[in-house]
Amino acid sequence: MDTPLTVPDLADATELSCDVLVVGGGTAGTMAALTAAERGANVLLLEKAHVRHSGALAMGMDGVNNAVVPGRAEPDDYVAEITRANDGLVDQSTVRQTATRGFAMVRRLESYGVKFEKDEHGEYAVRQVHRSGSYVLPMPEGKDVKKVLYRQLRRREMRERIRIENRVMPVRVLTHPEDGRAVGIAGLHTRTGEFVVVRAGAVVLATGACGRLGLPASGYLYGTYENPTNAGDGYAMAYHAGAALTGIECFQINPLIKDYNGPACAYVANPFGGYQVNRHGERFVESDYWSGQMMAEFAAELASDRGPVYLKLSHLPEETVQAVESILHTTERPTRGTFHENRGHDYRTHDIEMHISEIGLCGGHSASGVRVDSHARTTVPRLYAAGDLASVPHNYMIGAFVFGDLAGEDASRYRAYEGALDPAQLAEAHELVYRPLRHPDGPPQPQVEYKLRRFVNDYVSPPKTGARLSLAVEAFTRMAEEIAGMGARTPHELMRCAEVSFIRDCAEMAARASLARTESRWGLYHERLDHPERNDTDWLHHLDLRKSPSGTMEFTARPVEPYMVPVPEFAPPGGPERHIGEVALVPVATAGPRDAAPAARASADGPAVPAGGLPDPDGGPATGAPHPRLLRLLSLAEDSPDLDALGPYLTDDDPAVRAAAVTALGETAPSGTGPALAARLRDGSARVRAAAAAALRELVEVLPAEPVLGAALRAALDVPDAAVRAAALDVLRALRLGDAPLYAAALADDTVDVRVRAVRALVAVDAVAELAAAAGDPAREVRVAVARGLAAVREPVPEPLLPLLDDADPLVRGAALASLAGTGCPPVLAATAEAALADPAWQVRAGAATALRSAATAAAVRGLAGALADPNADVRKAAVLALLAHRDDPAARTALAGAGDDTDADVRAYAARASAVVPGGAR
Repeated sequence: MDTPLTVPDLADATELSCDVLVVGGGTAGTMAALTAAERGANVLLLEKAHVRHSGALAMGMDGVNNAVVPGRAEPDDYVAEITRANDGLVDQSTVRQTATRGFAMVRRLESYGVKFEKDEHGEYAVRQVHRSGSYVLPMPEGKDVKKVLYRQLRRREMRERIRIENRVMPVRVLTHPEDGRAVGIAGLHTRTGEFVVVRAGAVVLATGACGRLGLPASGYLYGTYENPTNAGDGYAMAYHAGAALTGIECFQINPLIKDYNGPACAYVANPFGGYQVNRHGERFVESDYWSGQMMAEFAAELASDRGPVYLKLSHLPEETVQAVESILHTTERPTRGTFHENRGHDYRTHDIEMHISEIGLCGGHSASGVRVDSHARTTVPRLYAAGDLASVPHNYMIGAFVFGDLAGEDASRYRAYEGALDPAQLAEAHELVYRPLRHPDGPPQPQVEYKLRRFVNDYVSPPKTGARLSLAVEAFTRMAEEIAGMGARTPHELMRCAEVSFIRDCAEMAARASLARTESRWGLYHERLDHPERNDTDWLHHLDLRKSPSGTMEFTARPVEPYMVPVPEFAPPGGPERHIGEVALVPVATAGPRDAAPAARASADGPAVPAGGLPDPDGGPATGAPHPRLLRLLSLAEDSPDLDALGPYLTDDDPAVRAAAVTALGETAPSGTGPALAARLRDGSARVRAAAAAALRELVEVLPAEPVLGAALRAALDVPDAAVRAAALDVLRALRLGDAPLYAAALADDTVDVRVRAVRALVAVDAVAELAAAAGDPAREVRVAVARGLAAVREPVPEPLLPLLDDADPLVRGAALASLAGTGCPPVLAATAEAALADPAWQVRAGAATALRSAATAAAVRGLAGALADPNADVRKAAVLALLAHRDDPAARTALAGAGDDTDADVRAYAARASAVVPGGAR
């Protein structure tokens, strides 16, 4: 800024008012705002960045981990598995909300235009990633979810009820001085620096996880596994408002790619055949859920002589690797492909080294968050929490949407608060925001934050000890003064300084809570070396944390509520709450007993910031002046224009303007959008055609299946651009606007990808004869698709697979054999499959073992038992899974018992299922 910022007078604050105030424009916050507005409340949505791009959801989402789809999973199984995954410490009433309301949320999101993967018949393509239960629902266009939600917020009927204020960051929840209920917030505008006060009837906190708690191995402040803009704002605001937090000692720790802040993406890679291995190529994970127990196994393997650990993709065929890349390098992390390219790594030739992330706090991925009930209410009246901020274990994206919906519904009952605000609370918030301006030459935020988070790594990261945690508490207490002395000159720097105060609060909460729970639980998430055993007798309790009247952190051990779904492994003891109070520190660094901590010695600041400073994740400099018509178009798009208003831009002479108009059309989706987009598939510019194809795929769930759209899509099948033809086939199939002759004609296309999509379309209309005719296609990818498609039609039979069983390519033969499990495997083909168990290609042997799953038991068990000695683990895994279908046979049970000591973790785990029926696992 040209003019130094001055501390504004408290009396000059900008004041706003609303019925429901939603803090945070990410997953849960967007849904809370929409639901509250639909129920008649006047909503104010505050976002410290911009709602269009904010929150973890804006980084892309590759799938849903916990989709309880009717017919594929049961709510009670989900509740039981989440109870197991969180070592018994759950309020099942909250988990059950996600289990029972999640599918309706999937359908609601679909009505907005969010795409979930479906098979050729329009059924949800739910995947089984772990060894039990099918809960993973891929999202092929997951990178666009935030754009779809923003489009809903900007609908005319929503704009009348929802006011969005971007670039406003609350720092404190304001409460009524007499009854303690939430009545608003105080904060700052992160661009102008003005002080902002909001009166509200209810407040919904949806600020996400505390992702900036531990320091990444790279040392880069914003290179975190979680969204780095989530600095624990809501945790700190809820704490200072008097709300209870719970499970703060249960950290989030994740597997990630070494030297890159991207997840390991097991939920993406595993359905394609990828998996995690040690340096010997062995699967080693025994646990069946990405939980603290799994991370403990991961950490142990990494630290052993069997490390490093890898994500194995190099065994997959080219077309599968391309499919994985199309997801991992776009939806999940757009920079991931560049990272691997710069390292000279390729999934085809390199298995990808994995490591362990820094620690964080996250209810949605572990259990640490603000305590809420089954309606998202906190312990402070009229204050709600939803999303990763709320302690609903392993709630993930769908759970965030569900609890945002619950919060918005309950909060909509209240109307704007019109009384006086507590001047002491306002003054405290004002001082928190502007104190860095009083000493602008004080230590800069990056240095102080680096030092703070370095202490988190040194003293709080597991494995934990009472001594190190006590040193952590002393360090964080000491640093409160250093944080108060930070300097700032701009509104953006004020925001960053406030975030450091939130991180410090979360760090102290994490250290003290970890001290208070004197046991080990949740595997690596809370491993106490000085209390190594789990103690259900004393500690099958929630550990609640509150701010005491004197301003200290105090704790209560709260009994686990009686289970709605029994889980035999755990028996909550019940009884009254156990007041713990303030936690005592373990004496350290002393020659004898002492009553007070020694005076802290001056400590050097953390490493200097590299020249040029740290990148700002809010954005970078502009790359050039945009076209004037583009600026007018962008302004117009904010007003949700109709098709007539966008028409001139769709036919503009400049391709950049036309492409931007297509994007705007996709974001606003007025009446007539489908045919207008389909018309642009014939545009002369590849950029415009690509934008139109992307928009059609994105909107396919909400476009009406009208004849005019079908005609335009059919016409696009003659466009020379193969990407256009592929998109047209996909949309025709999804909207049921095509027929078998149309799709069969596309089998003559000169592009392999188009022919593969034609095969999928033929499956959708059960065109078995046309599919069988494609068995001679010159491309292996097409023949594999045909083999799989012949098992996916509604009435599959084995005969059309016969030519593919003799195919020269082993991948085709393997796919055809595997499809026999779906079509049925009569005796003559069972003999073929048994003979194929000796094929030189492991893919063929795995397919043969899979085929025998549907063969007669007497013919199947002999060959499958022999396959358990196959040198390839994937073949042995396929054999075990097939033998489970014959588990009533004594010989099958004997063979499975012998596989119980296999070197591969998957083989051992599946073999163990022969003696028991295991409940479906939750994902």
